[in-house]
Amino acid sequence: MHKDPSYYIQGVMDNNRLMLARTITLVESMLSSHQEIAKHVINELLPYTGKAVRLGITGVPGAGKSTFIESFGTMLTKLGHRVAVLAIDPSSTRSGGSILGDKTRMEKLAVNEMAFIRPSPSSGSLGGVARKTRETMLVCEAAGFDVIIVETVGVGQSETTVASMVDFFLVLQISGAGDELQGIKKGVLEVADAIVVNKADGDNVNRAKLAKKQYETALHLVTPSSPNWSVPVMTCSALQEVGLMEVWDTITNHKKIMTASGELEAKRQDQAMSWMWFLVNEGLERWFYQHPEIQKLLPGIKKSVEEGRMAPTRAADDLVTILGKGLLL
Repeated sequence: MHKDPSYYIQGVMDNNRLMLARTITLVESMLSSHQEIAKHVINELLPYTGKAVRLGITGVPGAGKSTFIESFGTMLTKLGHRVAVLAIDPSSTRSGGSILGDKTRMEKLAVNEMAFIRPSPSSGSLGGVARKTRETMLVCEAAGFDVIIVETVGVGQSETTVASMVDFFLVLQISGAGDELQGIKKGVLEVADAIVVNKADGDNVNRAKLAKKQYETALHLVTPSSPNWSVPVMTCSALQEVGLMEVWDTITNHKKIMTASGELEAKRQDQAMSWMWFLVNEGLERWFYQHPEIQKLLPGIKKSVEEGRMAPTRAADDLVTILGKGLLL
């Protein structure tokens, strides 16, 4: 890794794809020396960010997320947009490496000069969302990509976590999910800005229309997240590239409405503050476990709690008191 931050900053600003990839690798690195350089790079690139459409996409297994993103992204590049896809891969619990390879799942988009695909291992972070996805998103925006797509693994809390970093959250569904609420969680409904029933082609068209009505009914059970936006339900066929323009029109219309009402700016401000406090809490936790006195006493305290000789509340108070003494020194 190069030690001069300007090396990365200039490379990103020049829209150099190789330098973009290297900068993201720097941002994702867990080495403290790399993190210090990355912080400076992100801060310097910040004035050149914020203009892109930030789109989160999730869906149940089999909903065709990869096919949808490839067809949708290809359509956007034909319209003149530069598209960056940040696909969060499940990580191996042993090696931390990615199991899936998004560039093999999106072959056409991967070789498109107007697109950039970055698979990122989730590395065990909350909800399967890569810890550095937010910073990676900013780097891509500074490089001139005006549509950023964040794809979730579609499991755990990844949906709500990704929703907390994007402007528009799209939920892909399929027909034949059974009753109205089967296959779709209320938590996802509460953060969705649109629901799209994919694979509406061939013999599946009528089933897709039925599923559309079922999801529309399900939405009546959820309080809208915005007084200015009613969550639409649409159908499409990513395979046959049908209905994709309607999805894009919905996204752009949402941005116009949210911008005019001031909600988009307020939402991004809230997201930035939430991310700051997340990092503060993460830093405090790291500091806690690295504290020499904590490392010395923690094994004994844990054993006392496990054996019932010390109450968890007493143990927690003792550990926090140790940190407090360290601050007073």
